[in-house]
Amino acid sequence: MSNVFIAFQDNEDARPIIEAILADNAEAQATYPTGLVKIIAPGKLVVRRETIEELIGRPYDLQQIQVNLVTLSGHLEEDDDQFSLKWNN
Repeated sequence: MSNVFIAFQDNEDARPIIEAILADNAEAQATYPTGLVKIIAPGKLVVRRETIEELIGRPYDLQQIQVNLVTLSGHLEEDDDQFSLKWNN
C-alpha cells in the first residue's frame, strides 16, 4: 500500500486542520520539517469539515484549506464535507 501525504505551512491557521486530520486518521503521522507540517498515511487520508468546525467552534468552508496547503500526494476527491487523498489502484 502506497503512502499519501499532505503538507501545510506551520502556522496558527493550519493547526486546527492538522489536529483534525490526525484525530480522524489513526494511522497518520506528522513530521515537522522547517516551516511545514507534513502528514503521511498509508493508503488514504481524510480531512473532515465537521471535525475542523468542532475544534474551532464555528462554521468552516473546506476550500479555506488551500490557503495554508503547500503540497499533497495522492488522488484528490473533495466535496463540501470532506477532502480525501488516496491512490486509485
